Amino acid sequence: MRTYYTAIFWMFICIACYSQSPSESQSKRTNYKYSIFTTWLSFSNFGKPETNTHHYEIQARYYLTDKDAVGIKAATWKLFAPMGILIWDEAFLDNNYFYPGRLRETGLGLTYQRKLWKGLFATLEIMPKKTTYLDESDNKIGSGFKLYNSYHIGYHIPLFKKGRFFIEPQLHVNHWPINTNVPETFKVEENKWNNYFLIEPNIYLGVKF
Repeated sequence: MRTYYTAIFWMFICIACYSQSPSESQSKRTNYKYSIFTTWLSFSNFGKPETNTHHYEIQARYYLTDKDAVGIKAATWKLFAPMGILIWDEAFLDNNYFYPGRLRETGLGLTYQRKLWKGLFATLEIMPKKTTYLDESDNKIGSGFKLYNSYHIGYHIPLFKKGRFFIEPQLHVNHWPINTNVPETFKVEENKWNNYFLIEPNIYLGVKF
């Protein structure tokens, strides 16, 4: 997983440095009102079973104006270690800090995006999630509620002549101010870390219609 994050970070840097000069073809692009997209993580569910997060996500967006858009987000994943461990921390992917099992989180949330300049945008995502705690034998030992917020800065890059397809490299800050009913065995690991995750690189791929 560390390799994946390193690769996506450099992909983000390269794509963020990409810029398109105004052209006739760009000016004639269709003003689509809707889009559907997902993160590259939805296609990366392979590798070692113990560190596979089974991350799947889909988002739909409606463009209110040329600068404002709202949407819904559905996502699910299974974590093997506390989300608060930062990428550059030595404990990242150290199995001494893994949970005594897994936690599965599934949620449906709302998003708001604001275009700041050209393709540059900021996004707020708020997603309530149900958390299911599993022991090492994959048996359910509890459930709780988590309020998961993420704050994004990124760049929208339309692809091809009509701009129907697009990619959005971005950086996230993730924060979960509410996290209830954590089993004691999981809380031991959770309490070692903060309730936020800084500087997560990501790339979204989507289509407009």
